[in-house]
Amino acid sequence: MKRLYAPKTASRGIVTGKVYVKQEVNLEPCGDKIPEELVQAEVNRFLKTKEEVKAELEVLAEKNEIFGAHLMMADDFTLEEGVVSKIRVEYLNAELALSQTVEEIAAIFDMMDDAYMKERAADVKDVGKRFMANLKGVQAGDFSDIQEPVILVARDLFPSDTARLNLEYIKGFITQEGGVTSHVSIMAKGIGLPALVGVEGILEAVDNGTLLCMDASTGEIFVEPDEETLAEYRTKQQEYESWQKMLEQVSQLPAETTDGRRVSICGNVGNVEDVQNAVNHHVDGIGLFRSEFLYMESSHFPTEEEQFEVYRKAAELCPEELTIRTLDIGGDKELPYYEFDEEENPFLGWRAIRISLDMKEMFKTQLRAILRASAFGTIRIMFPMIISVEELRGAKAVLEECKAELAAEGIDFDAGIQAGMMIETPASVLMAEELAEEADFFSIGTNDLTQYLLAVDRGNKRISGMYNSFHPAVLRAIAKVIRAGHAAGIKVGMCGEFASDAKASVLLLGMGLDEFSMSSGEASNIRYTIRNLSYARAQEKAGKVQTCRTIEEVMGILG
Repeated sequence: MKRLYAPKTASRGIVTGKVYVKQEVNLEPCGDKIPEELVQAEVNRFLKTKEEVKAELEVLAEKNEIFGAHLMMADDFTLEEGVVSKIRVEYLNAELALSQTVEEIAAIFDMMDDAYMKERAADVKDVGKRFMANLKGVQAGDFSDIQEPVILVARDLFPSDTARLNLEYIKGFITQEGGVTSHVSIMAKGIGLPALVGVEGILEAVDNGTLLCMDASTGEIFVEPDEETLAEYRTKQQEYESWQKMLEQVSQLPAETTDGRRVSICGNVGNVEDVQNAVNHHVDGIGLFRSEFLYMESSHFPTEEEQFEVYRKAAELCPEELTIRTLDIGGDKELPYYEFDEEENPFLGWRAIRISLDMKEMFKTQLRAILRASAFGTIRIMFPMIISVEELRGAKAVLEECKAELAAEGIDFDAGIQAGMMIETPASVLMAEELAEEADFFSIGTNDLTQYLLAVDRGNKRISGMYNSFHPAVLRAIAKVIRAGHAAGIKVGMCGEFASDAKASVLLLGMGLDEFSMSSGEASNIRYTIRNLSYARAQEKAGKVQTCRTIEEVMGILG
């Protein structure tokens, strides 16, 4: 028996079964330089392939929003320009020109610090793989030969692979490469498929038919388990499946404590596909729509019409509440088509609302699109990285300007649309009382707030252990913000990762948090936790924690 371990996990589930190893299709570019007289023919061959790929992706995009992003990549002028240029200038054949161009574009995403954007490199390569298969006239594996329940093992999987998985037979998958924020991981989580990615040595450890036990929650994998381990995992699998059935029933009940305090459980999303997944998890609304992904996965600043269509679809899918955060780029999130000035410390630099207020026309394009979409559902606007009353008033002034324009044009929108803000800086915490008088709601972003309050870069491995939202300073800041919001009569939510922490939910509930927003896959767990808590007891624990001086003391109270 051999034990392997996945350092990071992104889904849940326990599976035992035989391995099916995905065979690699040879998509390496072949050939060499071409004579000048064949250049135009090679360009035409690539352009014909592009149209074929676009047609394939258009069909897939109707079923899955992720392929909508792939379609945009396939139709991106940058890709075409790069390939055609290498054919015309360097006399490379289409396969070599494509391979080099895809690697260059993927490298741009790889260099980004943001984990989500780094994983977009895999999407670029997936699109490149689709082009290459068409150019070479080969068919990527469709897993049609799998006729029994298996655990799929592969070097890597792409979204197009995941879309072809037959869930009747494929009960989970493990990859040697990839990351937890990849679209493959997101898709697996969305369909409830246990998945572990980035498992070093898995291909060397297994063959077709090898018996495996995997726990997608803990990251544990046992290769050829002994009878005792196998029996233990089969029992765990049955218990997990029973637990999931119970959570499914709970997910359709209100998030209400044993003594009658009701809160909202909402989802954090980045696109329309995420909204659909969140709705499938019975969330009470969308507490955070990260609009920056619409910009980051495009080849240009999205037009008003392009944005309107996305926001409208999202609002129609989730009419209860859709909170759209305005563009939050800068820091570790860049745009492939806009060159930012180099900054010594981008996290403290030109980012988020600062960019929007400086690039007013771009900001107005987004606000007009959001306002137009507000005629199709209950939309709220949320401004990121606000540090002052002046900034909030400035953002609201631009919003009012957009309202006046649309009214003059006779275009429908929600005139009473709420405009709130993120609380994610020490300044916004200290100014919470004043900001609460100007904002329609607060949403606490604990990821950045923790980082800024503790002066700890969560991406720095040497000090990442110091990044802890249970730090007394962070907890006191959260409590202060909630008190300030309630004193002004506005609701206070949280859309940072802390909102999905079961232990934290006791404290947040006791502090009076109104809305918990998180990855939709965690919603049922937190709903279950809330339904089994006493609000009075939670208030008591939250009060005690306010006097704690150390993280150890905090955890001691939580038990």
